[in-house]
Amino acid sequence: MEPTGLSLGKSVLDGALGYANSAIAEEVALQLGVQKDQAFIRDELEMMLAFLMAAHEERDEHKVIKTWVKQVRDVAYDVEDCLQDLAVRLGKPSWWCFLRTLIDRHRVATRMKELRAKVEDVSQRNVRYRLIKSTGPKPAVVGAGPSNISSATMFGIDDARRQKDKAKVDLSQLINKGNENLRVIAVWGTSGLLGQTVVIEGAYSGLKRSKKYELYAWVRIVHPFNPLEFLQCIMRQFYQDSFEEAEKTHGKATLGAQVLNKVGMMKQEDLADAFDKHVNGKSYLIVLNDLSTFEEWNWIREYFPNNKKGSRIIVSTEQGEVARLCAGQESVMLELKQSYADQSVFAFYDKVHQNGTELTKPGSSSSKATIISTNNSLVPSDETLENQHIGANEEMVRKSLTRTRTIEGAWEESLLIGREKEKNDIINLILNRDAQQLTVISVWGMGGLGKTTLLREVYQSQDLIGSFEKRACITVMRPFNLEEVIKSLAMQLDAGPSNGKGNVEELIKVLKGKSCLIVLDDLSSIDEWDLMTPILSKMRNTSRIIVTTREDNIAKHCAVKPENIYKLKVLEYKDSFDLFTKKVFNKEVTNLDNYPGLIEEAELILKKCNGLPLAIVTIGGFLAKQPKTSMVWRKLNEHLSAELEMNPELGIIKTILMKSYDGLPYHLKSCFLYLSIFPEDYNISRRKLVHRWNAEGYTSEVRGKTIGEIADGYFMELIDRSMILPVKESIMCSRKGISSCKLHDLMREISISKAMEENLVFRMEEGCSSNTQGTIRHLAISSNWEGDQREFEDTVDLSRIRSLTVFGEWKPFYISDKMRLLRVLDLESTSGLVDHHLQPIEKLLHLKYLSLRGCDCIFHLRVGNLKQLETLDITDTGISKLPQAIIKLRKLQYLRAGESYQSFLGGNDSYNKLVGGLPQKMQNKLCLWTVVLMAFCVSCCCLEVVKDDMAMDIEAAYNFNRRDLYTLWCCFAFPFIPRLADPRGGVVVPRGLRKLKALRTLGVVNIAQGKAILQDIKRLTRLHKLSLTGINKKNCQEFCSTLKHLSHLESLSVHSWEKAGLRDCLDDLRSPPKNLQSLKLLGALGKLPKWIAGLQNLVKLKLRGTRLTEVDGTIRVLGKLPNLAILRLLYKSFQADGCFTYRREAFPSLMVLELEFKYENGIRLVEFEKGTAPRLEMLFCKKIFFFSGLSFLHSLKEVLINKPSYYSEDWVEDMRAQLTKNPNKPVLKFKFRYWYFLLHPHIYDLLQSLFIVLIYFSDVYLLIHVASG
Repeated sequence: MEPTGLSLGKSVLDGALGYANSAIAEEVALQLGVQKDQAFIRDELEMMLAFLMAAHEERDEHKVIKTWVKQVRDVAYDVEDCLQDLAVRLGKPSWWCFLRTLIDRHRVATRMKELRAKVEDVSQRNVRYRLIKSTGPKPAVVGAGPSNISSATMFGIDDARRQKDKAKVDLSQLINKGNENLRVIAVWGTSGLLGQTVVIEGAYSGLKRSKKYELYAWVRIVHPFNPLEFLQCIMRQFYQDSFEEAEKTHGKATLGAQVLNKVGMMKQEDLADAFDKHVNGKSYLIVLNDLSTFEEWNWIREYFPNNKKGSRIIVSTEQGEVARLCAGQESVMLELKQSYADQSVFAFYDKVHQNGTELTKPGSSSSKATIISTNNSLVPSDETLENQHIGANEEMVRKSLTRTRTIEGAWEESLLIGREKEKNDIINLILNRDAQQLTVISVWGMGGLGKTTLLREVYQSQDLIGSFEKRACITVMRPFNLEEVIKSLAMQLDAGPSNGKGNVEELIKVLKGKSCLIVLDDLSSIDEWDLMTPILSKMRNTSRIIVTTREDNIAKHCAVKPENIYKLKVLEYKDSFDLFTKKVFNKEVTNLDNYPGLIEEAELILKKCNGLPLAIVTIGGFLAKQPKTSMVWRKLNEHLSAELEMNPELGIIKTILMKSYDGLPYHLKSCFLYLSIFPEDYNISRRKLVHRWNAEGYTSEVRGKTIGEIADGYFMELIDRSMILPVKESIMCSRKGISSCKLHDLMREISISKAMEENLVFRMEEGCSSNTQGTIRHLAISSNWEGDQREFEDTVDLSRIRSLTVFGEWKPFYISDKMRLLRVLDLESTSGLVDHHLQPIEKLLHLKYLSLRGCDCIFHLRVGNLKQLETLDITDTGISKLPQAIIKLRKLQYLRAGESYQSFLGGNDSYNKLVGGLPQKMQNKLCLWTVVLMAFCVSCCCLEVVKDDMAMDIEAAYNFNRRDLYTLWCCFAFPFIPRLADPRGGVVVPRGLRKLKALRTLGVVNIAQGKAILQDIKRLTRLHKLSLTGINKKNCQEFCSTLKHLSHLESLSVHSWEKAGLRDCLDDLRSPPKNLQSLKLLGALGKLPKWIAGLQNLVKLKLRGTRLTEVDGTIRVLGKLPNLAILRLLYKSFQADGCFTYRREAFPSLMVLELEFKYENGIRLVEFEKGTAPRLEMLFCKKIFFFSGLSFLHSLKEVLINKPSYYSEDWVEDMRAQLTKNPNKPVLKFKFRYWYFLLHPHIYDLLQSLFIVLIYFSDVYLLIHVASG
């Protein structure tokens, strides 16, 4: 595990080094005469990065190291900020002229000297305090090297050996030392179990002869753990000792033998009762030999209460990490005395007990604190969590142990609720007789889903008994060690003794001759699997291997075949509710009808758990011991984040989820923590996230890949690692598979906690602390924050802010001149934002990302000074024409504008609705223009006339001033009215767009006004995504010529709202871009262009309003496209009679199909022939009359019906009947889109005000007309 501070330090240093090595930085240094300082800083940063790479291998949790890493990170931030600031300001001619004076040269040189001194001081600190030593070659973590070497490094054992003043201790003395509390001593050594066993046996025998304890038992842990055999083994030894003593005294050997035989016949419940009577009232010494996982320890530990008798448990393990966890989080390590000089054996024990201080309450687990360790792979049974605190009262102990009579019972409670289908599915995959070769089955999903528990249930299922000759179940430990895996396999498969290479040969012999079931739990890398494959591949074809992992790419690599990859999902709400109530009320209550006050709070808790069994079980177990009141539950809801940090009973949730976070590489940790900016349940756009990461410097180009492609890879890697969850509805919208994501509520808590801990992100929200410590880099303002300007400026140092994100209502002081280093300004959907609020933006010279999407009261933009700007998103604003200054932004890569008003108002139909209520003589363009001009004059000169109707409403709603009102008319009303009458959509762009050579995304651009814009677009050869509107017969040839030059184009969207539409406009395109993956055609076509048949790389196709007349021919063409995965045939895409048939073997790659037809358009039936669309998973339909052949779609998972009120009950029943016949059992769902009928409130208010003006002047017009008539 790499600490977060270390990961962020590496990430920041990467960014600073990237800039320090850039040509721009060298040019700045050359012009300012500080080349030596710049070179020194660059070299020192490189050394710092190298030291940070070594820090984790040395002592990554040392407090001094952490402090130094933080200082390195802050220096790296300062270096990057300084160099970029100098470069940005150097680019302004007026500033450069001013810089030429000696005073300013001296000032700049002084700044560089100060920076150099700061870097040098931080570097010297490492030498001064000897924080990180130079490192030589170290053994690989993944490989066949012994794990004890890695563990020795991890626990600082090499340092311990060098401390000669620390004498070795005797294990017997360590056992005898301490108070009357139960103590756990974990023994681990570098020589394996043999050396440990010798040491433990010597102490055990001596203590047994001295009769210090009343009960003794030595148990070898069997894998997989069997609670019945475990209790039988202990009870036999208890009885044997007592009967041996009785034989010496009374000679009653026969009675003893009878009782010992009886032990083997006892049921587990009776056996547990007998065990309780012994351990609750007597002192005991128990040795647990060959413990392999912390999970086993948590199960076993529940059997032994702290009876205040001075009892001891000795744990022997080959895993150093497991030894530390068993002893406790506050454990210390001492080397033990033993016979062999070339071997080392170490004991871990709790240092709190050493001092005679009680760590846990009677009956509680001495390893309670270890539950919040971040290094275990435990997915615990719910009963383990429930019984962390067992009171001293014997009856309470008895009741608690009764609830844990069998591990199977615990599994049944936490697993079988909502997991029966998953269990049966995996068993069916295992027993699949069609598989004639060795089969690997991968089960993957995020931490806390219960993968381990599910696989153990499958492993012990009665359905698999007799199906395999040999079975083995292994939890892959960290660090991975192939030799240990082989030993464990050999032991469970009876492949002979563990003797190195010979053990491998014996294991291969067993695997070759037997049918085996092998479970490999918690695989964390592809390398681990590749090391085991040569051995496991020797098994017979009837053998099965099951792998569990948290990562999709590992699951795919192991299983190979898609049908053998099983993604474990969260529980459905009903199952979550059932599990929660049974856990809280101990199976006595299945609903909350008798607790109406708890229903709302329970729903909030389950929302945060979001179907995660681990969270549901843990929180439910905690609440089971609390008063059943809404106040208690509400308090937990409100302070869940703090409870996860401080409450040991809930800490296991964070422990398990943190394992996924800890496994991230350092560059992904920064990306993940960045997500803490966004509110709860926020749909985070992939597009937004990728551009923001790029602007923040989290990505850098590598050979053959752009920063956008790198960032897309980061996004998908976080998805594959289950760190973020894909939004299901977004799958059909993106050719890249997933267009938006969400954070699980509990993962978000981890993200927020870690980001605040490292001063990376500060969320300004209700109840937040105003006393921030350290420098904040990213500021997010929530919609519920109601502070004032003074609080805003006092809370955060605005001069260091790199990003500002606002959710909710805008306040004028949110943007400040102090934010001179701001890179990202995200104001998407911010309410109350108007033009004059954006005036300070011109001074934000470092700005790389600016989003005003959805700010519908922005009509003009001044961005000419933002020379660093890379992303500009003004979609859904009132801007209809881009300023001339846009061509100065030579680094601009992403430009999106326009679009919303046309999709919102719907073209000519909306224009008719708008003017339909006016007098007939006013329904022409000239009269309408006259009315608008008169309204403008009145607004400017006689504002008081319409104040009551319009101005005051707008002023109150949007903080409009008079200047904003003028802008509204000049930049919005005047251009908008004629566009309604002759709608073409998009925005008008200035000439000279060709100068923006870096553009990769451009849209939506209106090209109706001339061919000059197409000449500019033709020169933008790096375009990957283009969206145009206004195509007509006058410019269609130039349009087709333009596309021939855009060889890198991957996405093309073409709109035309004229009556003629796109007819004959696309036929001249003979050679479309070969890389085209997404194509959207909106507007009348009549027939499908021939060149579409040649789009071999097309992944997504959307047709709307195309009015295609030939149904069968079109479907045949589209069905032959080899890579078409998403097909959306929407409103009026076809205008023909007949049947819509998907032919056999057509659409080989189609996964998502959306259909929207009207019966009056002539399409009566949609038919699927057998063998068509073999990969189709999701079917969306709206206004479809009949379906046929749904049972032939064998991969279909879901059918979503939009506007269900359109269909009769008979239609729905017919659909259900067809889906029932489908072997894949797809789900039928209904979607109500209420938002479809609602207007955006801001636009509605704006149009309402405009109507008031029009009606006012129409009345004036009528009066004049009547008077003159």
